[in-house]
Amino acid sequence: MMAAVCGTNDGNLRLMEDYLGVPVFTRGNEISVSSADSEIRRKFRFIIDRTIDEIRDGGENGEDIVLSVLNTGRRAAADMSVVVPGGLRRIYPRSDRQAEYIYLMRTKDVVFCTGSAGSGKTFLAVAEALRLLLTRAVGKIVMTRPAVEAGENLGFLPGDLEQKTDPYLRPLRDAMEFVLSPETVRRLFESGAVETAPLAYMRGRTLDNSVIILDEAQNTTRGQMKMFLTRMGGNSKVFITGDTTQTDLPRGTVSGLRDSIEILHNIGEIGFMELTAEDVVRSRIVRKIIRAYENEE
Repeated sequence: MMAAVCGTNDGNLRLMEDYLGVPVFTRGNEISVSSADSEIRRKFRFIIDRTIDEIRDGGENGEDIVLSVLNTGRRAAADMSVVVPGGLRRIYPRSDRQAEYIYLMRTKDVVFCTGSAGSGKTFLAVAEALRLLLTRAVGKIVMTRPAVEAGENLGFLPGDLEQKTDPYLRPLRDAMEFVLSPETVRRLFESGAVETAPLAYMRGRTLDNSVIILDEAQNTTRGQMKMFLTRMGGNSKVFITGDTTQTDLPRGTVSGLRDSIEILHNIGEIGFMELTAEDVVRSRIVRKIIRAYENEE
């Protein structure tokens, strides 16, 4: 327990120090804070108690838990964590906006999430979709992306359709394999419980009892987005993710993601979340890179 709270080379204690602004010490099996300020001591006690509670409740990654507790306040670390039956780990939001994003996915039928690379928009959508599937709230996950990439076209890739789309949709499968074992993921695909397909193959379908994830939605046209949104059937949820700053559409083409957010923003059953550089969890240097580019715009 002590090792999980402190983290590798006391890394979690350093996170607490950065947050509180005062030194944190260990002595034997005790952790203490060097401050006479009652508010700092209260915050420190809350962080330690909540971290221990989460570890006892099955959390395995102490750094994830501490970051979640530090960044999401009192309400979100447990209530908004994503627990996938049979999963390798519990998924914790690392910021208030990530916690709000999870809340929207649980309370809205359709959720749009825009944000920078590494902000967790796709990963959290995949994790929540797996939770819904494996708790039998839905019977199927369908994951899709528009066939638009910077300077590339699926037609020039070797192989049949499955071989062409596998590397293209691989990021979605990678997210699944962070939550579940590769063997479990393979079985879900083989059984048809999880399906990936290019967006063009969604036309004409009605998807009932499903979670449908549209990734890289900034590369949809207005017509493609309308087509996709109308695929939704009964007992289904739709999660739409994209980065509006990285559109690969031909110059002058309106992004279906931007367009749909403007058109649909008054529909109460639809949720909207924008993640920022502050929510980037992939790497601290990625966060700095994104901020640098934002400052140039």
